[in-house]
Amino acid sequence: MGIISLVLLIIYWLLVEKNAVWGGLTVGIIIGLILAIFFLFKDGRFNWHIVGKGGIVGTLSGFVAELLGMVSNFIKKHKK
Repeated sequence: MGIISLVLLIIYWLLVEKNAVWGGLTVGIIIGLILAIFFLFKDGRFNWHIVGKGGIVGTLSGFVAELLGMVSNFIKKHKK
């Protein structure tokens, strides 16, 4: 999943300026940091894997949002 996320980030960085993939990555990292800080207080150690997994889930969620937008545009275009 990490490799797929990295490929998606590279593709959307090169092809599109503003998109949900990079926004999803940002939100995923922020949520991952919050969870990692919570576990820091609970377990006494900071877990970077949680931050990475949050970024991956955020990136994939952003890609799904982009796909839904593309499908919506396709349906609107061909409905006329």
